[in-house]
Amino acid sequence: MSNALDLYAKVEDLLGVNEVTPVLNEYYYETLEQMTFKSLLDIGCGSGGFLEQISKLYPNVQAKGIDLSPVMIEMTKKKGLNAECIDLCKVEEKYEVITAIFDMVNYLDEKNIKRFFRCVEERLEKGGHFICDINTLYAFKVIAAGSFIKDGDDRFITIDSDYVEDDGEYFMDFTLFEKVGECFKKSQDSITQYFYTLPEIQKFTKMRLVSRKSISIYSHEAEKYFLVFRKM
Repeated sequence: MSNALDLYAKVEDLLGVNEVTPVLNEYYYETLEQMTFKSLLDIGCGSGGFLEQISKLYPNVQAKGIDLSPVMIEMTKKKGLNAECIDLCKVEEKYEVITAIFDMVNYLDEKNIKRFFRCVEERLEKGGHFICDINTLYAFKVIAAGSFIKDGDDRFITIDSDYVEDDGEYFMDFTLFEKVGECFKKSQDSITQYFYTLPEIQKFTKMRLVSRKSISIYSHEAEKYFLVFRKM
């Protein structure tokens, strides 16, 4: 999985992620404004965009990012941020707020999502909050499915993706061509995401769901649910 994430890190900007994340992140900022906290852990921090903004908004908060991609972590560290390439369940500290942004939870199959929520609970202080967003079925079936090619200055990527309803799985196969000298280097990998209903998500955790909002970015249909849990 880390190899796929490393490759994804190289093409993130070509996929329109940088245009969408500011809109999505506003939901997190607005929620955090209503909280008092001294520590925050961002799971799947990627290249550190959200963590960087948190460090500016809350300079006195102990903020850390973790990711399974060494490439992403290096990008985050270059911004002067506290980040580590480590599995969540190996993190020793506890935090008052834990975040998992941009459908990070959807990358986990049923076995791993149960483990994930258990580890989130163990690393949250009592009364702490876990904030995340998950994809809706509409997002997988309509928004994300399909094929396209995106060109950059010295690289281009092809994407083929589909949602298999019987399995509740979304597959994305991507091929990257990077210019090296007069030739192009080809890299390929795939990523799988899993659809979960909100009731299913709630069954995975003992935390209480205290807030849910529908998010529409590309259309009038809800593409994501923005969720806030609290450890009681």
